[in-house]
Amino acid sequence: MFYHCVSRVVDRRFAFSPEDKEKFRTFLRMYENFSGCRVLTYCLMCNHLHLLLEVPPPPAGGISDGELLQRLRAIYNGPVVAGVARELDEARRKQRDGLAGDGYAEEIRARYTYRMHDLSEFMKSVMQRFTRWYNGARKRSGNLWEDAFKSVIVEDGCAARTMAAYIDLNPVRAGMVEDPADYRWSGYGEAMGGGAKGNGKKARAGLVRALTAHQGGEADARNWPGRVSEDYRRMLLEEGVEKTGEVVEKGGRRGVRAARKGMERKKAEAEMSRLSRGGDGATGMMLRRRVRYFTDGVVIGSRGFVNGVFAALRERFGAKRKDGARRMRGMGEAAGHLWSMRDLQKGIG
Repeated sequence: MFYHCVSRVVDRRFAFSPEDKEKFRTFLRMYENFSGCRVLTYCLMCNHLHLLLEVPPPPAGGISDGELLQRLRAIYNGPVVAGVARELDEARRKQRDGLAGDGYAEEIRARYTYRMHDLSEFMKSVMQRFTRWYNGARKRSGNLWEDAFKSVIVEDGCAARTMAAYIDLNPVRAGMVEDPADYRWSGYGEAMGGGAKGNGKKARAGLVRALTAHQGGEADARNWPGRVSEDYRRMLLEEGVEKTGEVVEKGGRRGVRAARKGMERKKAEAEMSRLSRGGDGATGMMLRRRVRYFTDGVVIGSRGFVNGVFAALRERFGAKRKDGARRMRGMGEAAGHLWSMRDLQKGIG
Protein backbone atom coordinates (compact mmCIF):
# COMPACT_ATOMS: atom_id res chain seq x y z
CA MET A 1 0.00 0.00 0.00
CA PHE A 2 1.25 3.51 -0.87
CA TYR A 3 0.64 6.53 1.37
CA HIS A 4 1.25 10.26 1.06
CA CYS A 5 2.13 11.50 4.54
CA VAL A 6 2.36 15.14 5.61
CA SER A 7 3.49 16.59 8.94
CA ARG A 8 3.93 20.22 9.93
CA VAL A 9 5.97 22.00 12.59
CA VAL A 10 4.06 23.53 15.51
CA ASP A 11 2.77 27.01 14.62
CA ARG A 12 4.10 26.30 11.10
CA ARG A 13 7.14 28.40 11.95
CA PHE A 14 10.28 28.12 9.88
CA ALA A 15 12.40 25.77 11.92
CA PHE A 16 14.65 23.49 9.89
CA SER A 17 18.15 24.48 8.82
CA PRO A 18 20.19 22.56 6.21
CA GLU A 19 21.82 20.64 9.06
CA ASP A 20 18.39 19.73 10.45
CA LYS A 21 17.22 18.45 7.07
CA GLU A 22 20.35 16.32 6.69
CA LYS A 23 19.78 14.83 10.13
CA PHE A 24 16.11 14.13 9.40
CA ARG A 25 17.04 12.37 6.17
CA THR A 26 19.56 10.26 8.09
CA PHE A 27 16.86 9.14 10.52
CA LEU A 28 14.44 8.58 7.63
CA ARG A 29 16.85 6.15 5.94
CA MET A 30 17.72 4.46 9.25
CA TYR A 31 14.10 3.64 10.02
CA GLU A 32 13.44 2.66 6.43
CA ASN A 33 16.13 -0.01 6.81
CA PHE A 34 14.75 -1.07 10.20
CA SER A 35 11.03 -1.12 9.50
CA GLY A 36 10.72 -2.74 6.09
CA CYS A 37 8.75 0.31 4.90
CA ARG A 38 10.07 1.96 1.73
CA VAL A 39 10.48 5.69 1.07
CA LEU A 40 9.50 6.21 -2.58
CA THR A 41 10.16 9.95 -2.53
CA TYR A 42 10.09 12.78 -0.03
CA CYS A 43 10.57 16.51 0.41
CA LEU A 44 11.86 18.17 3.58
CA MET A 45 10.78 21.81 3.65
CA CYS A 46 11.55 24.43 6.30
CA ASN A 47 8.37 23.88 8.29
CA HIS A 48 6.78 20.69 6.96
CA LEU A 49 7.56 17.44 5.21
CA HIS A 50 6.04 15.19 2.56
CA LEU A 51 6.64 11.45 2.21
CA LEU A 52 5.42 8.98 -0.39
CA LEU A 53 5.75 5.74 1.54
CA GLU A 54 5.15 2.10 0.68
CA VAL A 55 4.18 -0.21 3.54
CA PRO A 56 4.50 -3.79 2.29
CA PRO A 57 3.27 -6.73 4.39
CA PRO A 58 5.82 -8.74 6.39
CA PRO A 59 7.57 -11.58 4.51
CA ALA A 60 5.32 -14.61 4.04
CA GLY A 61 7.63 -16.81 6.10
CA GLY A 62 8.13 -14.20 8.78
CA ILE A 63 11.31 -12.36 9.74
CA SER A 64 14.18 -14.67 10.69
CA ASP A 65 16.38 -14.01 13.71
CA GLY A 66 19.24 -13.14 11.36
CA GLU A 67 17.18 -10.59 9.46
CA LEU A 68 15.83 -9.13 12.69
CA LEU A 69 19.34 -8.55 13.99
CA GLN A 70 20.36 -7.00 10.67
CA ARG A 71 17.44 -4.58 10.85
CA LEU A 72 18.25 -3.71 14.46
CA ARG A 73 21.72 -2.60 13.38
CA ALA A 74 20.07 0.22 11.42
CA ILE A 75 18.95 2.02 14.61
CA TYR A 76 20.87 0.45 17.52
CA ASN A 77 24.57 0.28 18.31
CA GLY A 78 26.62 -2.90 18.31
CA PRO A 79 26.41 -3.73 22.04
CA VAL A 80 22.61 -3.48 22.04
CA VAL A 81 22.30 -5.76 19.00
CA ALA A 82 24.78 -8.21 20.52
CA GLY A 83 22.69 -8.28 23.70
CA VAL A 84 19.53 -9.11 21.73
CA ALA A 85 21.41 -11.86 19.88
CA ARG A 86 22.47 -13.43 23.19
CA GLU A 87 18.90 -13.23 24.50
CA LEU A 88 17.57 -14.98 21.42
CA ASP A 89 20.23 -17.68 21.52
CA GLU A 90 19.45 -18.36 25.18
CA ALA A 91 15.71 -18.40 24.51
CA ARG A 92 16.12 -20.87 21.63
CA ARG A 93 18.31 -23.09 23.83
CA LYS A 94 15.75 -23.12 26.64
CA GLN A 95 12.97 -23.95 24.20
CA ARG A 96 14.98 -26.89 22.80
CA ASP A 97 15.69 -28.16 26.33
CA GLY A 98 12.06 -27.85 27.37
CA LEU A 99 12.87 -25.13 29.91
CA ALA A 100 10.69 -22.49 28.23
CA GLY A 101 7.50 -22.43 26.21
CA ASP A 102 7.37 -22.22 22.42
CA GLY A 103 6.60 -18.51 22.50
CA TYR A 104 9.53 -17.46 24.69
CA ALA A 105 11.79 -16.33 21.85
CA GLU A 106 8.87 -14.69 20.06
CA GLU A 107 8.23 -12.49 23.10
CA ILE A 108 11.77 -11.13 22.74
CA ARG A 109 11.34 -10.58 19.00
CA ALA A 110 7.98 -8.86 19.51
CA ARG A 111 9.69 -6.00 21.37
CA TYR A 112 10.95 -4.88 17.96
CA THR A 113 8.81 -6.49 15.24
CA TYR A 114 5.64 -4.64 16.26
CA ARG A 115 7.25 -1.48 14.84
CA MET A 116 7.91 -3.07 11.47
CA HIS A 117 5.67 -2.92 8.37
CA ASP A 118 3.39 -0.40 10.07
CA LEU A 119 2.69 3.15 8.85
CA SER A 120 1.91 4.71 12.23
CA GLU A 121 4.89 3.13 13.96
CA PHE A 122 7.24 4.23 11.17
CA MET A 123 6.09 7.85 11.30
CA LYS A 124 6.07 7.94 15.10
CA SER A 125 9.57 6.46 15.33
CA VAL A 126 11.13 8.86 12.82
CA MET A 127 9.42 11.95 14.20
CA GLN A 128 10.18 11.13 17.83
CA ARG A 129 13.82 10.32 17.07
CA PHE A 130 14.25 13.60 15.24
CA THR A 131 12.45 15.56 17.98
CA ARG A 132 14.83 14.20 20.63
CA TRP A 133 17.83 15.21 18.54
CA TYR A 134 16.40 18.63 17.63
CA ASN A 135 15.39 19.49 21.20
CA GLY A 136 18.78 18.42 22.51
CA ALA A 137 20.65 20.46 19.90
CA ARG A 138 18.63 23.60 20.71
CA LYS A 139 18.12 23.03 24.43
CA ARG A 140 14.36 23.16 24.00
CA SER A 141 11.58 20.88 25.21
CA GLY A 142 8.09 19.94 24.12
CA ASN A 143 6.45 18.72 20.95
CA LEU A 144 7.94 19.77 17.63
CA TRP A 145 5.12 18.58 15.37
CA GLU A 146 1.64 20.01 14.87
CA ASP A 147 -0.89 17.33 15.89
CA ALA A 148 -0.66 13.91 14.22
CA PHE A 149 0.61 13.42 10.68
CA LYS A 150 -1.93 13.27 7.86
CA SER A 151 -1.96 10.41 5.38
CA VAL A 152 -3.70 9.71 2.08
CA ILE A 153 -3.86 6.24 0.51
CA VAL A 154 -2.46 6.38 -3.02
CA GLU A 155 -3.07 3.85 -5.79
CA ASP A 156 -0.11 2.76 -7.89
CA GLY A 157 0.08 3.93 -11.50
CA CYS A 158 -1.21 7.38 -12.42
CA ALA A 159 -1.97 8.38 -8.81
CA ALA A 160 1.48 7.40 -7.49
CA ARG A 161 3.26 9.07 -10.41
CA THR A 162 1.26 12.27 -9.96
CA MET A 163 1.83 12.28 -6.19
CA ALA A 164 5.58 11.76 -6.58
CA ALA A 165 5.82 14.77 -8.91
CA TYR A 166 3.63 16.86 -6.61
CA ILE A 167 6.05 16.13 -3.73
CA ASP A 168 9.26 16.68 -5.70
CA LEU A 169 8.00 20.01 -7.07
CA ASN A 170 7.37 21.51 -3.61
CA PRO A 171 10.61 23.53 -3.48
CA VAL A 172 10.00 24.83 -7.02
CA ARG A 173 6.51 26.04 -6.15
CA ALA A 174 7.93 27.68 -3.02
CA GLY A 175 10.52 29.55 -5.09
CA MET A 176 13.44 27.91 -3.28
CA VAL A 177 14.98 26.49 -6.46
CA GLU A 178 14.27 26.80 -10.15
CA ASP A 179 15.02 23.17 -10.98
CA PRO A 180 13.74 20.35 -8.69
CA ALA A 181 17.06 18.54 -9.22
CA ASP A 182 18.80 21.36 -7.33
CA TYR A 183 16.95 20.77 -4.06
CA ARG A 184 19.06 18.24 -2.21
CA TRP A 185 16.50 17.37 0.51
CA SER A 186 14.02 15.68 -1.79
CA GLY A 187 13.79 12.26 -3.38
CA TYR A 188 14.45 13.63 -6.85
CA GLY A 189 17.28 15.88 -5.69
CA GLU A 190 18.92 12.97 -3.90
CA ALA A 191 18.41 10.71 -6.92
CA MET A 192 20.11 13.22 -9.20
CA GLY A 193 22.89 14.41 -6.91
CA GLY A 194 23.20 12.01 -4.01
CA GLY A 195 22.96 12.73 -0.31
CA ALA A 196 25.63 13.66 2.21
CA LYS A 197 26.53 10.01 2.88
CA GLY A 198 25.21 8.23 -0.18
CA ASN A 199 25.19 8.21 -3.94
CA GLY A 200 21.43 8.52 -4.36
CA LYS A 201 20.87 4.81 -5.02
CA LYS A 202 18.08 4.52 -2.43
CA ALA A 203 16.31 7.56 -3.85
CA ARG A 204 16.53 6.28 -7.42
CA ALA A 205 15.22 2.87 -6.36
CA GLY A 206 12.28 4.49 -4.57
CA LEU A 207 11.31 6.59 -7.57
CA VAL A 208 11.56 3.59 -9.89
CA ARG A 209 9.11 1.78 -7.63
CA ALA A 210 6.76 4.78 -7.48
CA LEU A 211 6.74 5.22 -11.26
CA THR A 212 6.58 1.56 -12.35
CA ALA A 213 4.84 -0.41 -9.57
CA HIS A 214 1.67 -0.70 -11.66
CA GLN A 215 3.75 -2.54 -14.25
CA GLY A 216 5.30 -4.86 -11.68
CA GLY A 217 8.44 -2.73 -11.32
CA GLU A 218 10.53 -3.31 -8.22
CA ALA A 219 12.63 -0.80 -6.28
CA ASP A 220 15.75 -1.31 -8.38
CA ALA A 221 18.01 1.69 -9.01
CA ARG A 222 19.45 -0.03 -12.07
CA ASN A 223 16.18 0.70 -13.89
CA TRP A 224 16.44 4.46 -13.33
CA PRO A 225 18.66 5.43 -16.32
CA GLY A 226 16.88 5.78 -19.65
CA ARG A 227 13.15 5.90 -20.12
CA VAL A 228 12.07 6.03 -16.45
CA SER A 229 14.28 8.97 -15.52
CA GLU A 230 13.68 10.79 -18.82
CA ASP A 231 9.89 10.49 -18.61
CA TYR A 232 9.89 11.70 -15.02
CA ARG A 233 12.27 14.53 -15.84
CA ARG A 234 10.00 15.69 -18.65
CA MET A 235 6.99 15.54 -16.35
CA LEU A 236 8.72 17.66 -13.71
CA LEU A 237 9.95 20.18 -16.30
CA GLU A 238 6.52 20.58 -17.85
CA GLU A 239 4.92 21.28 -14.49
CA GLY A 240 7.82 23.18 -12.96
CA VAL A 241 7.97 26.04 -15.47
CA GLU A 242 7.26 29.57 -14.33
CA LYS A 243 3.73 30.70 -15.10
CA THR A 244 3.31 34.33 -16.16
CA GLY A 245 0.26 36.46 -16.65
CA GLU A 246 -0.54 39.93 -17.95
CA VAL A 247 -1.47 42.41 -15.25
CA VAL A 248 -2.77 45.99 -15.38
CA GLU A 249 -0.78 48.24 -13.08
CA LYS A 250 -1.72 51.64 -11.71
CA GLY A 251 -1.99 54.26 -14.42
CA GLY A 252 -3.26 51.75 -16.95
CA ARG A 253 0.15 50.37 -17.81
CA ARG A 254 0.29 46.71 -18.64
CA GLY A 255 3.03 44.38 -17.54
CA VAL A 256 3.88 40.74 -17.10
CA ARG A 257 4.77 39.14 -13.81
CA ALA A 258 5.20 35.62 -12.48
CA ALA A 259 1.94 34.06 -11.34
CA ARG A 260 3.75 30.93 -10.18
CA LYS A 261 7.44 30.52 -9.42
CA GLY A 262 9.46 27.95 -11.31
CA MET A 263 12.00 27.28 -14.03
CA GLU A 264 12.43 29.89 -16.73
CA ARG A 265 10.26 28.69 -19.60
CA LYS A 266 12.86 28.90 -22.36
CA LYS A 267 15.32 26.80 -20.36
CA ALA A 268 12.70 24.18 -19.60
CA GLU A 269 11.49 24.00 -23.19
CA ALA A 270 15.06 23.73 -24.49
CA GLU A 271 15.73 20.75 -22.25
CA MET A 272 12.37 19.13 -22.99
CA SER A 273 13.09 19.31 -26.70
CA ARG A 274 16.13 17.11 -26.09
CA LEU A 275 14.09 14.42 -24.39
CA SER A 276 12.77 11.75 -26.67
CA ARG A 277 9.30 11.09 -25.25
CA GLY A 278 6.22 13.26 -24.70
CA GLY A 279 4.64 14.00 -21.34
CA ASP A 280 1.30 12.95 -19.88
CA GLY A 281 -1.09 15.83 -20.54
CA ALA A 282 -3.77 14.64 -18.11
CA THR A 283 -1.25 14.26 -15.30
CA GLY A 284 0.17 17.66 -16.13
CA MET A 285 -3.25 19.25 -15.83
CA MET A 286 -3.60 17.81 -12.34
CA LEU A 287 -0.28 19.22 -11.21
CA ARG A 288 -1.05 22.66 -12.57
CA ARG A 289 -3.76 22.98 -9.96
CA ARG A 290 -3.29 23.46 -6.22
CA VAL A 291 -4.53 20.02 -5.32
CA ARG A 292 -5.78 19.87 -1.71
CA TYR A 293 -6.90 16.33 -2.43
CA PHE A 294 -3.27 15.24 -2.20
CA THR A 295 -3.21 16.03 1.53
CA ASP A 296 -6.90 15.84 2.58
CA GLY A 297 -8.44 13.32 0.20
CA VAL A 298 -7.97 10.15 2.38
CA VAL A 299 -7.68 7.86 -0.68
CA ILE A 300 -6.46 8.78 -4.19
CA GLY A 301 -6.70 6.48 -7.22
CA SER A 302 -9.01 5.09 -9.87
CA ARG A 303 -12.73 4.87 -9.18
CA GLY A 304 -12.53 1.12 -8.63
CA PHE A 305 -9.58 1.43 -6.25
CA VAL A 306 -11.28 4.08 -4.10
CA ASN A 307 -14.52 2.11 -3.96
CA GLY A 308 -12.58 -1.00 -2.97
CA VAL A 309 -11.00 0.79 0.00
CA PHE A 310 -14.42 2.20 0.90
CA ALA A 311 -15.92 -1.31 0.94
CA ALA A 312 -13.13 -2.56 3.21
CA LEU A 313 -13.75 0.32 5.64
CA ARG A 314 -17.53 0.47 5.27
CA GLU A 315 -18.24 0.55 9.01
CA ARG A 316 -16.43 3.88 9.36
CA PHE A 317 -18.99 5.71 7.19
CA GLY A 318 -22.61 6.62 7.73
CA ALA A 319 -25.46 4.41 6.51
CA LYS A 320 -26.50 6.97 3.87
CA ARG A 321 -23.17 6.75 2.06
CA LYS A 322 -23.55 4.29 -0.84
CA ASP A 323 -20.08 4.37 -2.39
CA GLY A 324 -16.64 5.82 -1.81
CA ALA A 325 -15.37 7.44 -5.00
CA ARG A 326 -15.85 11.17 -5.51
CA ARG A 327 -14.76 12.91 -8.72
CA MET A 328 -11.83 15.25 -8.10
CA ARG A 329 -13.02 18.80 -8.76
CA GLY A 330 -11.12 21.68 -10.28
CA MET A 331 -9.01 19.75 -12.80
CA GLY A 332 -11.04 19.72 -16.00
CA GLU A 333 -10.58 16.65 -18.18
CA ALA A 334 -7.98 15.24 -15.81
CA ALA A 335 -10.68 14.65 -13.19
CA GLY A 336 -11.65 11.45 -14.98
CA HIS A 337 -8.29 9.87 -14.19
CA LEU A 338 -8.21 10.19 -10.42
CA TRP A 339 -10.92 9.90 -7.78
CA SER A 340 -10.91 10.74 -4.08
CA MET A 341 -12.67 9.38 -0.99
CA ARG A 342 -13.63 12.94 -0.02
CA ASP A 343 -15.64 15.42 -2.06
CA LEU A 344 -13.60 18.56 -1.37
CA GLN A 345 -15.09 21.80 -2.63
CA LYS A 346 -13.09 24.58 -0.98
CA GLY A 347 -9.45 25.53 -1.38
CA ILE A 348 -9.05 23.69 -4.71
CA GLY A 349 -7.48 25.39 -7.69
